[in-house]
Amino acid sequence: MKVVVNSRSGRELIKGGLDFSDTATVADLQEQIHKRTKKYYPSRQRLTLPIPPGSTQRPTVLHYKKSLKEYTDGNKNELTVIFKDLGPQVSYRTLFFWEYLGPLIIYPLFYYLPVYKFFGYEGNRVMHPAQTYAMYYWCFHYFKRILETFFVHRFSHATSPLSNVFRNCAYYWSFGAFIAYFVNHPLYTPVSDLQMKIGFGFGLICQVANFYCHILLRKLRSPDGSGGYQIPRGFLFNIVTCANYTTEIYQWLGYNIATQTVAGYVFMVVAAGIMTNWALGKHRRLKKLFDGKEGRPKYPRRWVILPPFL
Repeated sequence: MKVVVNSRSGRELIKGGLDFSDTATVADLQEQIHKRTKKYYPSRQRLTLPIPPGSTQRPTVLHYKKSLKEYTDGNKNELTVIFKDLGPQVSYRTLFFWEYLGPLIIYPLFYYLPVYKFFGYEGNRVMHPAQTYAMYYWCFHYFKRILETFFVHRFSHATSPLSNVFRNCAYYWSFGAFIAYFVNHPLYTPVSDLQMKIGFGFGLICQVANFYCHILLRKLRSPDGSGGYQIPRGFLFNIVTCANYTTEIYQWLGYNIATQTVAGYVFMVVAAGIMTNWALGKHRRLKKLFDGKEGRPKYPRRWVILPPFL
């Protein structure tokens, strides 16, 4: 069969098209595009079927595991696909590693090193127990995230645009420095011992719950990240669609109860806003996919992310 590869502007990407056997897959097509263009390696390619004129539907994205024949109309021996360059890509593990490594390194610098001399503060600092526990809590959280990135998470997409590395690192690293500056400040006033214990205790419970949520999500996907959407079940997922986000937000609430800084609460509110947007999108997709029609299961009634509020 012959495959014609066009750009979104209609220009033919590879003159004369490409010839394949009837058993060829989309992955074979991606490899051939890479060989002919060099620049566009498979993870940089997005291949879709053409949209009929006047149609408002979303284009069908070709899955790398499927046969090219599955995307032809009837018995046609020719297939036209639309190519989009996704730009330079990095693996999600690389992206997450660098965005989490920054806070893990930056925060202890404010705790251990005399960085406040650069801000005009002289003399010896007296470190309160709350500041020490906050540093351990913070490092445990980001070390856990890095370990989960390499040993727990399974990603539906193998790569992410390279630009996301710079954007995400700017977000995590700057907030890490922002919070570390105030929590480790020489003029920091700690909360009561009881409030500190309640905050860190609640936060640690949420961190463990968050880890277990990630274990449950891992089981929903095969090792290659395929499998499509499934209804998450078990533990907190029986009452909350995005229990992993819920526990993430509440563990930062515990941290802020124990440390009580404006910087920490600003970070929590911003992070909660971002995760709420993701959760609403996922909740809508799951309800649409599992609508109870034509033999499909009906998505159960659940909180979206923040019980008892949302």
